[in-house]
Amino acid sequence: MSPSTEPSTTAPPVRRFKDPAYRPVAGTLAELRQRIDALDDQIVALLAQRAECVRDATRFKRDAFQVQAPARQAQVFERVRALAAAHETSFPGLPDIVESAYRTLVAGYIAAEGQLFQQTESIEP
Repeated sequence: MSPSTEPSTTAPPVRRFKDPAYRPVAGTLAELRQRIDALDDQIVALLAQRAECVRDATRFKRDAFQVQAPARQAQVFERVRALAAAHETSFPGLPDIVESAYRTLVAGYIAAEGQLFQQTESIEP
């Protein structure tokens, strides 16, 4: 038995799903990787837009607790988990994956927002 190697990106599939209703998304691994890369481009652009909103939200926070916004965090995690659940039939475990990813993203956004908060000042009425 030879050691494992990366799969060929141009060869035909070597496995198939047992479910007769499954419909392939692409004909080669190279095509799938191109689609994934294009999706990553869109995802990163959307995350950058989300970051701009988080930055602007800093203007509405009075203190570090409001930056953390634990109730809002819980709301976001519940919402994205529900959104992912609608797609779970095509990818089992997707709600867990999405929630985990969002927990990491939100932690990063909050850490950055904490730094941004230090760059703001109170507006006196």
